[in-house]
Amino acid sequence: MKKLLYIALATALLAGCGSSEKKDPTTKWSANKLYSEAKFALDDKNYTQAIEYFEKLEARYPYGQYALSAQLNQAYANYKDDEPAAAIAACDRFIKLHPTHPNVDYAYYLKGLASFNEDTGFFASIANQDMTERDPKAARESFEAFKQLTTLFPKSKYTPDALGRMRYLVNSLASHEVGVAKYYMKRQAYVAAVNRAKYAIEQYPQAPAVEEALVVLTAAYDKLGMNDLRDDSKRVLDRTFPNSKYLNGEIQKDKPWWQIW
Repeated sequence: MKKLLYIALATALLAGCGSSEKKDPTTKWSANKLYSEAKFALDDKNYTQAIEYFEKLEARYPYGQYALSAQLNQAYANYKDDEPAAAIAACDRFIKLHPTHPNVDYAYYLKGLASFNEDTGFFASIANQDMTERDPKAARESFEAFKQLTTLFPKSKYTPDALGRMRYLVNSLASHEVGVAKYYMKRQAYVAAVNRAKYAIEQYPQAPAVEEALVVLTAAYDKLGMNDLRDDSKRVLDRTFPNSKYLNGEIQKDKPWWQIW
């Protein structure tokens, strides 16, 4: 009798637990209903809710008319929700699965934006930071995504903005390399400084930072006693940047300008 009482009590408790569990209100929603609610949440800037609905829509109706739109909107919602890794992964998946889709250019653009915004803090906060420890990976990935967009879809409506961002990224990446080179100069690691300065010049020849890269290169060769290479670098600087403040004696007037370190 006691055993039966325990069984009945356990059954009642389990039933109570089951009834207290929160039910999914979207269980019986149609694809249209899920999409509409997801879009409403997205427009209302409730990105977490929008992502949840778009994920359910894609999972339940993978071949429906809203599936592709759900994938792109999910990527956008992650981007707006400050989840760049998730946004980039969603864009990559869309590009891989639908390389000829009419909106695939947007996927490339959004991927570039996600990496671009992820990198904002990288270029914004440089004070009191070891330059060699800063990783420009996001900037390079952003540049590559924009490059693919502008190459594959030169007439895309997103291309002009992408080109502008690419110019910014090139300048920023070049400045980063020069910053690392200067860091090495201050620590008397002259060979390392030469390598980073040369990399900046070779990889980003049109960037404004090339002027300072040539200055670093000249100074590093001078410290290494490589006078021929020092003079060659100075000639390139003179020819490429004839109005450079370094050549016009505005820096370190009491000694040769390349001895600023």
